[in-house]
Amino acid sequence: MKKTFLFLLLLAVPFLTWAQTRVNASEIIAKINRGEAVTYKNAEIVGVLDLTRLDNMQLEKKADNKNSTNEYISTVKAPLTFVNCTFKDDVLAYFNPDNQDVKLFNRKNEVYNTNFDKAVRFENCVFEGYSAFKYSKFRDEVSFAGSSFQHEALFKYSKFSKSANFTNARFTEEANFKYVTFPAEANFENATFRREANFKYAKFSRDADFRAANFNGLANFKYTKVANNMHLQKAMFRGDEDFKYTQVSNRMIFSRTEN
Repeated sequence: MKKTFLFLLLLAVPFLTWAQTRVNASEIIAKINRGEAVTYKNAEIVGVLDLTRLDNMQLEKKADNKNSTNEYISTVKAPLTFVNCTFKDDVLAYFNPDNQDVKLFNRKNEVYNTNFDKAVRFENCVFEGYSAFKYSKFRDEVSFAGSSFQHEALFKYSKFSKSANFTNARFTEEANFKYVTFPAEANFENATFRREANFKYAKFSRDADFRAANFNGLANFKYTKVANNMHLQKAMFRGDEDFKYTQVSNRMIFSRTEN
């Protein structure tokens, strides 16, 4: 009997090690609204994690005519840490209701954005839904290292104040970093871009590190500005590439692999 119990226990160990705790997105939002630091490891997050309607939401810009937009800002004031988590639904730090209903007479002319005052870590996570951080301001360090985005990763117009770590990240659809500002270290080493890697008009105030990155779609660096070196050693380009009007102050270091 003891041997049978021990055998069943040994069979269960790998499952218990792998299994993720199920967490409702509403629980996370409640912690953020209380100003608490958020830390989850090995968790499955269910429900839309909507960071755009926090309790501290404020009207940032009021529409002054029927063609302008009311802009609302929510602010996450405590650190966010997610390690080895799976997000089953959308993660939203940007939301525009008019993108849901394109009929002109139903337009709300509203947009909701989210800023982050403290460090943000989504490491080795899986985003099964949409992830939208458009216009977000990250005032501390940011890491999406090892994370997988199964839909468009929308970071367009985002502003990073400190280091941004996307090493080993995997982008199944477009990685949209158009117009993004990177004033500190920006690391995309070993990242995989299955569709377009869109860094058009992006600005790197230091090095832009794309060593050993895999570009399977369009590598779009048109009008990109890099203040220091652009590292592309061992980068693999399997799709088209656009470096037209790219400005690199020091060196663009290729030593790349083409296939």
